[in-house]
Amino acid sequence: MAETAADTAETRRADSRQAARAERRAAKLAKQIGAFAKAHGGAEGQLAYIGQTGTRIVLVGEDGGWGDLVAPSYAVAENAARKSGITMHESFDGEFAAKVRTGPYEWSRMAGIQVGGPSNDR
Repeated sequence: MAETAADTAETRRADSRQAARAERRAAKLAKQIGAFAKAHGGAEGQLAYIGQTGTRIVLVGEDGGWGDLVAPSYAVAENAARKSGITMHESFDGEFAAKVRTGPYEWSRMAGIQVGGPSNDR
């Protein structure tokens, strides 16, 4: 069955709406990345594909603070990272991973998972 001109035009409009939505999402994520970087004296990041859920943007601040955001796709995550201007890493290891500073809460949670601590008190 041949595609009509109306079908083609509708497909183009839908593609255009989807691209605009992805651009807005990337801009919002870039703004959040920028706010994180400002709060932590700068930041670096790494993208981690997490399946159909999207892509995680892992952020590590210059002060050792860390956090993450989730983008709906790898392309949106890449665009957001590019817009934010932070340094991106291919993997989360070496000097980059060593910058992460954890506090008592994180240690308690990590230990709790293994030895029945606070995270298992539910």
